Formats: sequence, structure tokens, C-alpha cells
Amino acid sequence: MTRYENIPELGRQLADAVTQAMTDIRPKLMHAALTGDVGESENARHTDNFLSEHDLWMHERYRMLLQQRLRGFVYASEEAEPQVVGADPDPDLCLLVDPLDTSELAVRGLHGYTHVMAYSRSMGRPVAAVIGDIFHHVRLYIAAYDGTEDHAFLITSTGDVHRLGNRRTRALTDSIVTNFLMKPAERLTPLARQHRFLKALSQPNDAGKPKGRIGVDFGSVGLCHVAAGFTDAMIEFAKGFAIWDLAPGHYVLHAAGGVVTDLDGIVLPLDYRLSHLDDIATAMGVRRKFIAAGTSELAADLAQLLVR
Repeated sequence: MTRYENIPELGRQLADAVTQAMTDIRPKLMHAALTGDVGESENARHTDNFLSEHDLWMHERYRMLLQQRLRGFVYASEEAEPQVVGADPDPDLCLLVDPLDTSELAVRGLHGYTHVMAYSRSMGRPVAAVIGDIFHHVRLYIAAYDGTEDHAFLITSTGDVHRLGNRRTRALTDSIVTNFLMKPAERLTPLARQHRFLKALSQPNDAGKPKGRIGVDFGSVGLCHVAAGFTDAMIEFAKGFAIWDLAPGHYVLHAAGGVVTDLDGIVLPLDYRLSHLDDIATAMGVRRKFIAAGTSELAADLAQLLVR
């Protein structure tokens, strides 16, 4: 077990903000779930996504919480255009925020996640990320750069801190592979057409038992589950993930020693090209298909099997 103080400072600052935001929103989401009053709003920015008043409340809450902890930054939230916060007109940090991921499930009290990633525009890479799990025992997944290397951590609701890394290699036939398959036509049907992958996953392992499994997972937390060893890989080949959904989890998995590649097996860089405000606005409209795995061997196996 690791001490909280061993987490680099920026990681601790983001973790404090995420913890406070989750504490504030949790009773609101439970009220929505129990009353059925989910507060759905029209989503003008992302017309195919569910949007609730709670997404917008978290957007405003994060801006305040982060401004209390950091001098200045570019606030790049999923719910608004990028804006500079603080006196510096050109701050180094870009804070990429998904205030409430899977909000359609969060207002039902099932799953709710929240992402914050700090990207250094001068270094061209993330320097801290925190993914919060609102309803479950594992509350925070954290990655942070200490000036020399990246580190990944997990924190539970009882305050236990665990360092992530040292993954063991599992064959595909022993693996749990996840996919965001909730939408029937847009996500589940393309997965059902991946016959070669599903056949390989169904094969018996070395002990003669069919242990491969396919599961559902969500956004950055899905990559964090791989980083923690709870699952073995996550695949996205249908629509692609937006930067808010991919980048924070990508960084945590990288810091834990895992790998994220494109569907051809080429490693995706951590540089999301957020140097200028125009670049940030452009990046917010890009979607990426990927393979996230605990080991490069499993990622390569999946790249060979998936149909583009």
C-alpha cells in the first residue's frame, strides 16, 4: 500500500477537486434515480448524447473547484468551448474535463464517472489525470508525472492507496475484453459482426476451458480497469472515443505500464497536440478508435483479429 503523500502534488490537487465534486453530486444523482426526475436537457453540442442538468452543474462546479487550486489554465470541458481561466492569457496547463461521463446511467444510480486531465502545453504531454467513480468502492484512478517518470495509483472509498503496475501476461483465451456496447445499432451490432475476434476469444485455453469473456465498460474508466488488472483489454472500433473519454484513461494506463494502440497496432502518442487554443478546439472534435491492453502482446493479438 502507498501513502497519499507519495502522489505527485498536481495529482493530489486534482484528486481533491474530483473527490469534492463527487461528494457534491452524489446525493443529487441519487435523488434523480429515486424520483425519476433526471433533468434531461437538449444537447446542442453533442446531439447524439444524453445531457442532464447535472452535467452542466458539474461543469460549473469543476471550474470553481479547479480555480481554487490552480492559478491559471485553459478549461476544456466537454460542455463548453475552451476558455482561459485566471490572469495569465496563455497558461501552460490545459485541463481537459468530462464533468459527468455515462450521465444517462448516473441519473439512474447505476454508473457515474468523472474525468480531469492536466496537459502541459510546453511539454506536449499529460502531467496528471484523475478518473473518479461516483458509486463504487474504488473511487479514484490517478496518474501523475514527478518530473522524471509517470506513476499510477488507485484509491478506495476507505482511503487505501495502491500503486498500479507490474501486469502479468494473459493469453486472449483467459482474458476479459470490454467494449462500450450499450447502443444497439451504433455499438452492439458492429461488435456482433467481429466474428474472427469473438471466435478467438471463445477458444479453450491451455487447460482446455473456454475462459475468454466480453464485457461492457465506459469511457476512460474502462482503460483504468485495464490499468488496475480488473480487465485485460478494451477495444473501440465502431465510432471512436472523443478526447475527453480516451485521453485521461490513456494516461493512467500508460503510467501503469499498459499500452494503447490504433487498430493497426501502432502505439498512440500521449501528445494530443493541444499547444494552441485553436488546436484544443480542433482536438475536441476528433474521435479515435483504439485497442487498450495491459500488455503489448495482447494488444498485438487483438490488432490481428479485429476487422477495421
